[in-house]
Amino acid sequence: MKLLKIAFLFICITSFAQETKVGTVDVEYILSQMPELADVQKAIEEYGKGLDAELGKKFEAYNALVKDYQDNEVSLTIAQKKVRQDSILSSENDITKYQENGSKLIALKRDELLNPLYNKIGVSLEKIAEAQGYTQVLRRDNTLVYIDNRFDLTMAILNDMGIEVKQEE
Repeated sequence: MKLLKIAFLFICITSFAQETKVGTVDVEYILSQMPELADVQKAIEEYGKGLDAELGKKFEAYNALVKDYQDNEVSLTIAQKKVRQDSILSSENDITKYQENGSKLIALKRDELLNPLYNKIGVSLEKIAEAQGYTQVLRRDNTLVYIDNRFDLTMAILNDMGIEVKQEE
């Protein structure tokens, strides 16, 4: 029994003593160097313009309702005034909701379009980390207090993806 305990202890110690290799990666820098990013930015801009055009139509419809109400207010019955006022309020609420949701819609579209790029980076990162024996890779950002650039995989991933970067960057 004592021999079994010693063997178990030896196995535990050797498994804990295995070397870990930690690297870092600057995902945002890699993303900024990808040629596909220009297409994504253009698509987001076009999507935003489409949202703006739709908002413009909503404003035009609202202004038409207000003008029609003001032009015909004298000849309308109380019930007709109430219906048109409710229609104007509904249009105002629709515009307000559309404006509030606009930034959320753009963020969702950006995430949708960037997801394939992040996946591409992830595949390359996994390949590089496995090939170079990294056990952990951290995102390189301001939360790290020390980074040894020898263990930064950013350039290796860019090279793996076939993206050339000027050395001065």
